Amino acid sequence: MHTKSTVSAKPAEVEKKWLLIDAEGLVVGRLASIIANRLRGKHKAIYTPHVDCGDNVIVINAGKVRFTGNKLKDKTYYRHTGYPGGIKAVTAGKILEGRFPERVLEKAIERMVPRGPLGRAQMRNLRIYAGTEHPHVAQNPQLLDVGSMNRKNKVGA
Repeated sequence: MHTKSTVSAKPAEVEKKWLLIDAEGLVVGRLASIIANRLRGKHKAIYTPHVDCGDNVIVINAGKVRFTGNKLKDKTYYRHTGYPGGIKAVTAGKILEGRFPERVLEKAIERMVPRGPLGRAQMRNLRIYAGTEHPHVAQNPQLLDVGSMNRKNKVGA
């Protein structure tokens, strides 16, 4: 008699790959959801919710991501200083023009990954760079072409 059993992955038997994504011209939300799934490991058959099964993801050209519609000027990010009445707002366009444009993509991904110790561990497997250079050549990352997965992933395609 066969008994059905669910196989649960152990951290030691998880195989982590290195992926490289060129974010130039890609839509922020669509790209973020693909990256979040890769970080969590949901694309793998061995996916286990309480184990970090995800891959290491390197994103280059994060400063050249795109928004659809009027989101560039209408989408606002809020933060609080901790003082009464200390709420600050900044638009997505201002962040992309600013000193750290990669934070737009980083925040989008961060909000799609679960909060808690496991989510923080998975976010540490993400490296985002605003330009084309990255120091992870030795890891021999595989290129993941997100733009060709779906025609809506790229703006103006």
